[in-house]
Amino acid sequence: MESVVRGGTKWKRFAVVMVPSVAATAVIGVALAQGALAASFAVSGQSFKVSAERLDGEGFVQYGGLDAHSGGGAPEAVAVSGFKKAYITKMCQSVVVPVPGFGPVSLNLHAGMKGDNGANKDQRVEADNLYIDLNQLDADAEFQDINIGVAAGSTNKAQGPATTPGQGGPALVNSFAQEARTATLTDVKQTAWATSAGTFKLKGLSMSVKAGTQECY
Repeated sequence: MESVVRGGTKWKRFAVVMVPSVAATAVIGVALAQGALAASFAVSGQSFKVSAERLDGEGFVQYGGLDAHSGGGAPEAVAVSGFKKAYITKMCQSVVVPVPGFGPVSLNLHAGMKGDNGANKDQRVEADNLYIDLNQLDADAEFQDINIGVAAGSTNKAQGPATTPGQGGPALVNSFAQEARTATLTDVKQTAWATSAGTFKLKGLSMSVKAGTQECY
């Protein structure tokens, strides 16, 4: 995970720069855990998986959009999900990278592994202005004060370019759109192309880089 503008790490060089990259990522991870950085996560031309036991969100918005890859190629059609505030319990994020001459390498990140009840509430992952570009979502969902309609090109909760952490890109004109005062998702499994947040606080951060294929689900 890295604090960059929705670009992509040059993963084909991963085997050569593995040690310094892991060291740098660990330093960034500590800063994120302390809430010191905005965050953006993307892998050039590749999706990644995210799972969570529960996500409690405020100021929810979702609309159709396009995710342009920094590595070139056709953009991906995505659903952009945005939260003004989000609390996540037992979050897992994984990406498997094929390294030529070495094989697949998996980067896994876990955080907020304690429950969300009682004294453990402050151990959840916390994000402000969280935006996720996804093309697959499985979860049990509950919305309060929901409105569903057609996007006119932008929403009042998602202004600014998609390259800015904590700001969603513009909606596709005449695509679907919905918003809700609160959104509660449980047993979340999703495939995403990019994640951006104004602030990401990762409580109980654990990161691993291992050979082979090891995904969140």
